[in-house]
Amino acid sequence: MSNKNTFDYDALKDKALSQLRSGKPLFGKEGAFGPLLKEFLEAAMEAELDEHLDDEQRDNGNRKNGHGTKKLKTADGTIELDTPRDRSSSFEPQIVRKRETILAESLEHKIIGMYGLGMSLRDISTHLKDMYDTDISAATLSAITDKVIPLVKEWQVRPLEEIYCIVWLDAMHYKVKDEGKIVNRCVYNVLGINAEGRKDLLGMYVSESEGANFWLSILTNLQQRGVSDILIACIDNLKGFAEAIGSIYPKTEVQSFVVHQIRNSMKYVASKDQKPFMADLKPVYQAVTKEEAEQQLQELENKWGKKYPLVIESWHRNWSKLSTYFKYSAAIRKLIYTTNTVEGFHRQIRKVTKTKGAFTSDMALLKLIYLATQNIQKKWTQPLQNWSLTVSQLSIVFGDRLKLRL
Repeated sequence: MSNKNTFDYDALKDKALSQLRSGKPLFGKEGAFGPLLKEFLEAAMEAELDEHLDDEQRDNGNRKNGHGTKKLKTADGTIELDTPRDRSSSFEPQIVRKRETILAESLEHKIIGMYGLGMSLRDISTHLKDMYDTDISAATLSAITDKVIPLVKEWQVRPLEEIYCIVWLDAMHYKVKDEGKIVNRCVYNVLGINAEGRKDLLGMYVSESEGANFWLSILTNLQQRGVSDILIACIDNLKGFAEAIGSIYPKTEVQSFVVHQIRNSMKYVASKDQKPFMADLKPVYQAVTKEEAEQQLQELENKWGKKYPLVIESWHRNWSKLSTYFKYSAAIRKLIYTTNTVEGFHRQIRKVTKTKGAFTSDMALLKLIYLATQNIQKKWTQPLQNWSLTVSQLSIVFGDRLKLRL
């Protein structure tokens, strides 16, 4: 594709918000999403040409032969496309036909959106045929969606802000096909809140299994992309995880997910004891002060320690990470001691990915999560509720680390 532009996503976002608020069209020549539509359609035609130039075509001497231009009218304006050509002029693009000058109304929204909503390639092909009488095979659509890969890679290395107030680091698990076998994959997600109270997915990474060493590489990547400080990191109780954070961000306070500790504890409590055990455990993590929580933990040990010593020992061993939230106000506590924020994000991702039995590759997995995230982030335009009060309280605790950036 000729004249491929590198997107300035921050500028794109700002322009899109401005046009959305003013009621101006987002697509078309002057629309914020116009360049994105242009890139997608050009990528689609390039993919179709790649499919057209099979072995037989190449054996007959047919090759790519530069680009032409055409103006395409859409529901929201006119865009100019660079159209690929072949030497024999036998290539007939389907996404934008040779003599087609009008794109079916709202088709651009469908093309960009359907895959990101979790529709299968065959369902997309069927839908386009039914709605627009356009034949696009599943194979061609697969090649088209592969053109998203450069956008994913560009997004993965984009610069980040210097400081994030709260960051959640958690993993999701999927099935992926690898050399004919179905294998497990972990998708590591880093979700953060900046000093203005806005959420952002800082990164997503794929690995064969969850481990502190891989998290260390992720934290190193965040640092390389500009993150110099994290005030509070919320994590699970993975062995070595807190130490990995400390090696990159030594001033960061670590809060382990209490709900993960509870779930792990209940695995080792007999079914008949789970209800009374939970009743005695709640006063520990729901206490008002750390001193009160430690007193309740001691009472829990007095009652259940002999029967479940490993469970009680685990609470004591992880207490320094589990009890970080007690030093903060109620608003901050709710953010860091529950998993509501990151699990809410994961629920939205799973709504899109739940129809996939196994992904064809790691990149196929990343493509879909990336596109789903772009949709989810459309709602992340405003600061968290009551953020002005929350950030004021954080500035008291963290002093100049935060004040210098407000």
